[in-house]
Amino acid sequence: MGDFYQNGVITNLHNLRTRSLQELEQDLLTFSRLRPMSLVLPSLYSELQRPALDNIITELCEVPYLTEIVIGLDRADQEQFNHAKEFFGRLPQNHRILWNDGPNLRELDKQLQKEGLAPMEPGKGRNVWYCYGYILASARAEAVALHDCDIVTYNREMLARLFYPVANPAFNYTFCKGYYARVAGQNMNGRVSRLLVTPLLRSLKTIFGHHDYLEYLDSFRYPLAGEFSMRAHVFNDIRIPSDWGLEIGVLTEVMRNYSTRRLCQVDIADTYDHKHQPLSKEDPAAGLSKMSNDIIKAIFRKLATTGVQFNQETFRTIKATYYRQALDFIESYYNDGVMNGLRVDRHNEEQAVELFAKNIMEAGTQFLERPMEKPFIPSWNRVVAAIPDFLERLYDAVELDNS
Repeated sequence: MGDFYQNGVITNLHNLRTRSLQELEQDLLTFSRLRPMSLVLPSLYSELQRPALDNIITELCEVPYLTEIVIGLDRADQEQFNHAKEFFGRLPQNHRILWNDGPNLRELDKQLQKEGLAPMEPGKGRNVWYCYGYILASARAEAVALHDCDIVTYNREMLARLFYPVANPAFNYTFCKGYYARVAGQNMNGRVSRLLVTPLLRSLKTIFGHHDYLEYLDSFRYPLAGEFSMRAHVFNDIRIPSDWGLEIGVLTEVMRNYSTRRLCQVDIADTYDHKHQPLSKEDPAAGLSKMSNDIIKAIFRKLATTGVQFNQETFRTIKATYYRQALDFIESYYNDGVMNGLRVDRHNEEQAVELFAKNIMEAGTQFLERPMEKPFIPSWNRVVAAIPDFLERLYDAVELDNS
């Protein structure tokens, strides 16, 4: 997958295979003296029972440059939290677990609810938001990376390459997005990115013409990647969604706050595989159906803030344009897959496109019917303005749970 082509408005940092992992890690160890690094791992308790996370922790045990690892743990009772402490206990780095369902963090969440500042929806966004708050409170890190806990093909070179752009003091990057080929074995994966996001962005550009935001999103090779890194101060004033729109929401916020010259994307893996979500055609509140709905709404909301006006006729036009674009992409990906000896099920691909087209209309209707919806979690700057000692209380609660 290595190349040196620069396209779009975001700098691409490629893997040209001229450096070893050992050299990268030695550089990062040097950088860590000026820019200490923390890793965030948002996890469900159920991930502890799968082999992917066990391998991730084994790999992380060998990482020499990390100052701190922060694990956000969801859906765990007392016994499961105790098991999690034992499970992560083999990490040699300083590490803390945020027991999001524990009484101490639940009490803090209630205080935020009283102020109207609590995340409204459980999920990855809420988990990540609290982890970022703890990192701000601990003040141990200058650079922070995040990746998922279900990566089957994980190795620690992914982390080294993800950290490098924001950890290197000679670089000016504030935010870095990972990208990779969503290929595992003989399967071409990544349907939501391939068959929804890219054709939707191209359709919106066809309808609305040149738009800085659409050009920006379309510059990312894998905009839905769950792996990104940033300087720690970025957390203070970004507002992230609590639903499946997290990745698009983060990209939106860093564009709002920083020049695109401060943003980049980096090739972190030749192949990548993780736990797959079902299409969930019959249940719009689950699987790729809900994911696609949340992502579409996140894009519509941002466009609305730039002055784009929507109505039902607009969404019908978007759906029709998208559907034609997506069918063309199916053809392109099928040919690409066949040439590379991959399995691409055109019937399943078209079923996915039909669902995504339907959800464009659904998301559009919801967008129009709920004009007062607050989809974003407040920034940490706002939380501290409302409750000045909240970060200190969060830090103390986490330390108490981990003692």
